[in-house]
Amino acid sequence: MYTGSMVALVTPMLEDESVDYAALEKLIEFHIESQTDAIVAVGTTGESATLDFDEHCEVVRFVVQKVAGRIPVIAGTGANSTREAIQLTQCAKDAGADACLLVSPYYNKPTQEGLYLHHKKVAETVDIPQILYNVPGRTAVDMLPETVIRLSEIDNIIGVKEATGDISRVAQIKAGVSEDFALYTGDDATAVDFILAGGHGGISVTANVAPKAVHDVYAAALTGDEATARAVDAPLTALHKDLFIEANPIPVKWALAEMGLIGHTIRLPLTVLSESAQQTVRQAMQSAGIR
Repeated sequence: MYTGSMVALVTPMLEDESVDYAALEKLIEFHIESQTDAIVAVGTTGESATLDFDEHCEVVRFVVQKVAGRIPVIAGTGANSTREAIQLTQCAKDAGADACLLVSPYYNKPTQEGLYLHHKKVAETVDIPQILYNVPGRTAVDMLPETVIRLSEIDNIIGVKEATGDISRVAQIKAGVSEDFALYTGDDATAVDFILAGGHGGISVTANVAPKAVHDVYAAALTGDEATARAVDAPLTALHKDLFIEANPIPVKWALAEMGLIGHTIRLPLTVLSESAQQTVRQAMQSAGIR
């Protein structure tokens, strides 16, 4: 089981919108030095929706190569086509990823049975640990706890990223799964409560800009040290909210560019953070001690 702070890593880009591999390597080292517990490459925050298939696979290969086994690499390989999800998952396995994160099929709004059969097909086709990813605010479909519990019975489905912000789901899911099935939050604002309720960590957007602090928050929460977890998390409260002032990853890429870690490029249909929102994010960064 992977535990702790797993960064939902951005994909830096050059002005011509190609992937900036030099900046990507620097980000990888930044996270390893900051004690990030795992890297999630090419998820939602990594602009998976706008990278083509070859780029997607190449970014995963690059991250695996540069991490070189120092921490786990989890590849985002979900798609709204089951066939494409299988192809991406196979590509991640071939690249040497430790596990895959598969978002629920988006836009086409499958039933709960459709979700079950989709993930079952991918898991049975590609022999690599797989983590379910439920984010109904983006996919327009909510994978219910009973569906997660059914899928947990498949050997290589090892956990779920639950991004609803509904803490009650921790107990609902835990009641029906084995002890080694992992529960990760995808909601930074409620991460402490999620972990204290029995979760095993989180896949974090905030960790892009405050990796050491997020690591420390999760580490404290995992040991049951609520006071320390909340104290370290308090300065991050504005970041948890304001990094979503516009669609993710617009604000977090702008913040990283302000930190001098990446350029400002983001692919259409997403756009650079609007001027009206920049001061809000800047103030959130300052509150967190980020300059």
